[in-house]
Amino acid sequence: MPQKEGIIPSELIASKIFIIRRLKVMLDRDLAELYGVQTKALKQAVKRNINRFPEDFMFVLSSEEAINLRSQFVTSSLSQWGGTRYPPMAFTEQGVAMLSSVLKSDRAIQVNIQIMRVFTRLRQILSSTKDLRRELDELKRVTDERFRIVFTTLDQLLSTEERPKRKIGFTVKEKAAVYKTKKRGLNQRSS
Repeated sequence: MPQKEGIIPSELIASKIFIIRRLKVMLDRDLAELYGVQTKALKQAVKRNINRFPEDFMFVLSSEEAINLRSQFVTSSLSQWGGTRYPPMAFTEQGVAMLSSVLKSDRAIQVNIQIMRVFTRLRQILSSTKDLRRELDELKRVTDERFRIVFTTLDQLLSTEERPKRKIGFTVKEKAAVYKTKKRGLNQRSS
């Protein structure tokens, strides 16, 4: 069954997923933009329902993480982060799903569905990438074994070629005779 295209392109959602603390997360300002609410309103809704957001659903970025994240953006820090008084909140996939129960608009529900689909696709891609990596490692191991045999054989062939070879043909074991010839002088006539 074909998937219904949502109100926000999947590529836009995927571009707003970051890896922080080895987790795939979305930031509060990006989620607020997608949901069509102010970041301040999203943060307030989360704080009013903080018991729904344990540490594995949502965490606040440390100042160092915020600085590192800020440095990854090409746009100026003023337009991207200017005026923020509080460090960004990062939501894992489960935290984003929980946001739909906190933000009760129709748009929030539709956007959440799209975000969950993108997270699912990313998981599938990562899973297939792990399978591919495992297959490549196995191929490398088998190939390394075969090449090891080839290189061992080549080493053996080269070591036999390094031995001095016997000369083929007739060789004289005595010293060669030295023949003297008369040198003709410049004043002598040749006959």
